[in-house]
Formats: sequence, structure tokens, C-alpha cells
Amino acid sequence: MEVILAEHAGFCFGVQRAVDTVYEQIACREKEGRPIYTFGPIIHNEEVVCDLQRRGVRVLDSLADAGKVPKEERGTVIIRSHGVEKAVCESLKDMGFCVVDATCPFVKRIHNIVEKESAEGKSIVIVGNAGHPEVEGIKGWSGSATYIVESVEEAQNLVCSPGEELCIVSQTTFNYKKFQDVVEIFKERGYNGSVVNTVCNATEVRQAEARELAARVDVMIVIGGNQSSNTRKLYEICRQECDMTYYIQTLDDLHLRLPESVRLVGITAGASTPNNIIEEVQNYVRINF
Repeated sequence: MEVILAEHAGFCFGVQRAVDTVYEQIACREKEGRPIYTFGPIIHNEEVVCDLQRRGVRVLDSLADAGKVPKEERGTVIIRSHGVEKAVCESLKDMGFCVVDATCPFVKRIHNIVEKESAEGKSIVIVGNAGHPEVEGIKGWSGSATYIVESVEEAQNLVCSPGEELCIVSQTTFNYKKFQDVVEIFKERGYNGSVVNTVCNATEVRQAEARELAARVDVMIVIGGNQSSNTRKLYEICRQECDMTYYIQTLDDLHLRLPESVRLVGITAGASTPNNIIEEVQNYVRINF
């Protein structure tokens, strides 16, 4: 049986940069002694977050949590790759924290676009998952009316004011085809405005590669954290192409009983999945099946 690992599996540039930033701050702490926090889990992967906790990095889930930290312990707060609302950074600084911004540059680009376009009077449409940290962060950079649209149905049901000018952007990890479908609805309805494709190129490549691989294998394994939006989308894409698609977080979740007819197994992983977990799953499948 052959096992094929997708070329673009595991940490993307933005996630790697954020994780590296935390470990760099841990090294600096040994000299400066400042407590280290991340605003929310640095990435959606429990293995990485647990390792950082063992190294003394605490997670602040909200500004309320930050406010409970004694003033003498208000050290460095690292903003995760998803980014945050503009007001969050300002509030953390006002509280006395040193803020290190590890927002993915591709997400930061969306912040800049939204801030500029809303300042010029445009309403903002974010195509993405409502409640996702990245989407909430993007929304927080808009100074005008902001809509979050997750599906074609929601786009069809959205009612904007006559003459309202829109700027449409996307969550970086959103399904590219779904983004195109949503944008097409706005065009068909004749809304005036601009469209900026802010789906990360790495996401597009990863999704296209996963679709192609799933279409030619007998079994597909998708590895990623349970809270990872981009991994969930990879699973949905692969499931459309391969009935025997499995979503796991670590090797412990892999409980396969493969029929003898299986000849090809494909493996891909979300942008927040460490290489050691991918290698562990890949080696196990190659040895045991």
C-alpha cells in the first residue's frame, strides 16, 4: 500500500511565524523575567498550546482576563496569528502590557483594507465564519456597517440600503470556491462596490492539492486541531472526493480498519498542525497497513 503526503501540509507561514515568536519570547524571558501570555491560544492545536503552558506561557481569553492579572505581573502579551480587534491592542497597552503582534501579515493586510475602505464610507462584507477569531478581529477594524456572510443563502438574504457601497473581503482560510460563489450572488443582485480576494494563496494551494489528492486515493486522512477552521474545510473538501475520509487530531485518534482492496492512502494537514504529528501518523500508516 502506498501512502502519499500532500506537499503543502502542516504549518503555514503565518502560523510558523506566530509560534516562533512565542518561543523567541520564552528565550528572552530567561534574561528579563517578564511573564508571557498569548491573547487566545496562539494556534488552534492543543498539542502546541499544552507545550507552551508547560513552559509557563499563559492564555488570556479576553480583556476581562487580562484585567485580572496583577499589575506587577503584566508582562508580554503575544497577539496570535488570527489577529484581534484594533481596540484590544490599545486596551492591553493601556493596562500596562507589552504587546507583541504576531498577526499573520495576510490577515493584517485585511485589517488595513477594512480600516481604509470603511473610513471612505464603504460598508464591509466579510465572507467567513461568524464567531471565528480572525473574522471577529477583522470586524473590529471597520468603522462602518459590517456584515458577515458565510454562505450563498446568507448572501441572498442580506438586505443592504439602496446606494450602499460595499467592500467585500474574505477570511484568509475560507473555501475559495465558496467565496467565489458568494461574490457572484452580490454581483447578480447588482450591489455597488469592490471585491478583494483575501483568501490566502497558501490556503488556495492547500485546498486545491487536497481535492486533487482525495480524488485519486482510496482513503484520505486529514490531521488538525478540533477547533481549526482551515482543517475543517480541508476535511469537507476531501470528504466530497473520497468517502473514506478521516479527521484526526493526533495518532491516538486514528482507528482504521482498512479493507485489503485499499492501495492508496492520502494524508494532508491543517495550517496549525506540527510536523512531528504529521510524521508520526505517516510513519504509523506505512508500517502498520
